[in-house]
Amino acid sequence: MTNISDFNSASNAATDGEHDVQLGLLQALCGAVAAHRDAASVSEILDQLIAYSEAHFMSEELLMRLKSHDDYADHVDDHSHMLDVLRQIAADHAAGSSPLVAAKAAEVLDFIGNHIATRDRRFADQLRNGQ
Repeated sequence: MTNISDFNSASNAATDGEHDVQLGLLQALCGAVAAHRDAASVSEILDQLIAYSEAHFMSEELLMRLKSHDDYADHVDDHSHMLDVLRQIAADHAAGSSPLVAAKAAEVLDFIGNHIATRDRRFADQLRNGQ
């Protein structure tokens, strides 16, 4: 399983805590599905993850707009993609497709880790350089 520390070295200090929470929720989701926890527990984690991700992405996108970040559109596309996948995971879970949930949750964990290590790192560099 991916470790939170693998991704946070690339992130902006102002959002490290938010990334920790988001990655922790993703890891909790992967763990809950792998442990065959009850549907209500998995749903609760999914609901928290989706709500938290929406808030985090909104905050980050506002900051990017304020800073006229040149990678804004692609960065936002990543956020939209992740939210779409999370919502599909929730729909699959509600339909009783737990094997799909496990695979998709692991893919999202890898996707967001890469996003933090690349797009978030680039934006953090821009902020550190005062641009």
